Amino acid sequence: MTQNRTLGYITANYITRENSVLTANRPLASVPFMGRYRLIDFPLSNMMNAGIKTVGLVMPGNCRSIMDHVGSGKDWLLDRKKGGLFLVPGNAYGTSKRGMRFLLRDIIANKELFKRSDKPYVVMMGSSIVFNLDLHQIVDAHETSGAGITMVYVKAVRHQDDASSLVIGDRGRVTQVRPGCDYGDNKFMDCFIIDRKLLLDIIEDYATADYLDIFEAIAGDFARIDVCSYEFKGLVVGIHGEETYYERSMQLIDPSIYEQLFNPDRPIITKAHDAPPAKYFAGSRATNSLISTGCEIKGTVRGSILSRGVIVESGAQVVNSILMQSCVIKSGARVENAILDKNNVVPANTELRGTPEHTLVLGKAPLNAE
Repeated sequence: MTQNRTLGYITANYITRENSVLTANRPLASVPFMGRYRLIDFPLSNMMNAGIKTVGLVMPGNCRSIMDHVGSGKDWLLDRKKGGLFLVPGNAYGTSKRGMRFLLRDIIANKELFKRSDKPYVVMMGSSIVFNLDLHQIVDAHETSGAGITMVYVKAVRHQDDASSLVIGDRGRVTQVRPGCDYGDNKFMDCFIIDRKLLLDIIEDYATADYLDIFEAIAGDFARIDVCSYEFKGLVVGIHGEETYYERSMQLIDPSIYEQLFNPDRPIITKAHDAPPAKYFAGSRATNSLISTGCEIKGTVRGSILSRGVIVESGAQVVNSILMQSCVIKSGARVENAILDKNNVVPANTELRGTPEHTLVLGKAPLNAE
């Protein structure tokens, strides 16, 4: 079983290359997603569903929102006397190079996590490429291949600067990791399995190159280390900035796409909140939308995603938009093609309108702002 063979390691200490008000006060890993989740929920849930009992989570400098969300790891069954969730230190902003997520300096700084483990393998994940996979299959494939590292990839369906692609040769062996990704490339999913003893050797052998990403550091030794690949054929959602965040969120409103990511056999778990169901008042209308607990809908909501505690007053309209926790849309207001961060209050008879290509984005507002 995977839980008896694997240690988990998640990097949450990196930012997108694109400046955004959504990440002005929080790391990318704790950005809300699909109404009730945060991006960090996906790597944690992938590991939980594989039965992994010990996970190191590399923290960014602005870690308050992640600490508040994950706590002791209880919701992911990681509040344990033996093993459990370890919030470990990392470089405040990770690496500044595009597409790089696994700074060797962070790995070296946390080598005790790997030294003290008796697991033969370590699974490493980032937190901005969202997927739901069966880690049992990948660990089995890694063990069968005899490789030192197995990198998980998907066929890219678009160009993305802030991602990496794999060059794959004979027998599925990776020969190079390149920054950037184009249509049809082998997009690295920021997920790989590595032999724990090999990782400890890399820590010792490449200590002077600690300013590099681990795959930059070992680039000249891919053949010796034997880096293998594993193609994932499920849904992969890369969040690399406001544009991809909005576009992929809107796509996931489609139930046929949503169900590819949210597989009941491998549930995505988030922090538990005690909140009443959404309340729909007489005269309200909500279609093709995801509306979270605690919302009050008196107006119209179409093609939108609403987080907990959002209020849409009578006569107000929300169309093709993402509203985060505790936003209030006053009577007669209209919000269209927009992302509103927490606590925003749209005054009565006000219109906030973007376009599908140029989404209007408002940052987090002070609590109880009017």
